[in-house]
Amino acid sequence: MKNLQKGFTLIELMIVVGIIAILAAIAVPQYQTYVIKSQVTRAVSEASDARILLEDCATSGKVQLGTSQGQCDTTPIVGSDILQGGSQIGATLPPGTGVPHIQLPQDAAGHGIVTAELGNHVQSRIDKGTITWTRDTSGGWSCTVDSIIGSKYAPASCPFQP
Repeated sequence: MKNLQKGFTLIELMIVVGIIAILAAIAVPQYQTYVIKSQVTRAVSEASDARILLEDCATSGKVQLGTSQGQCDTTPIVGSDILQGGSQIGATLPPGTGVPHIQLPQDAAGHGIVTAELGNHVQSRIDKGTITWTRDTSGGWSCTVDSIIGSKYAPASCPFQP
């Protein structure tokens, strides 16, 4: 009578486990890099939203943050869960509010700066990294990231400049 094989041998199982381990060793670091890049890209986008408010304030001649008549009201800026709190309307916001810091230009042709600091729910490698949107005197915008984020994780639209 023939004895039929009803399973895998130990060697066959060990080979499969080894192949899975090799694939995991390659895939996990790639996935972590992907997650960090996506977090930085998201933070760049969310900080970019504040540019619209800053531009509106600059062209309206509002040069001071606040909620009074003639002041630039930053309350429409929605907080993010991956940004640290900034200082708005003359006061420092508590950590975790996720609002970028806005520095208004003194007139429509002046410089303005939106600064967002990563924190809260981001990978530890980029915690405290900073994204800066700068408005030049002609009204154009440029974006840069600091050395904590670096060129490895910076999106093409917001390069690292040492």
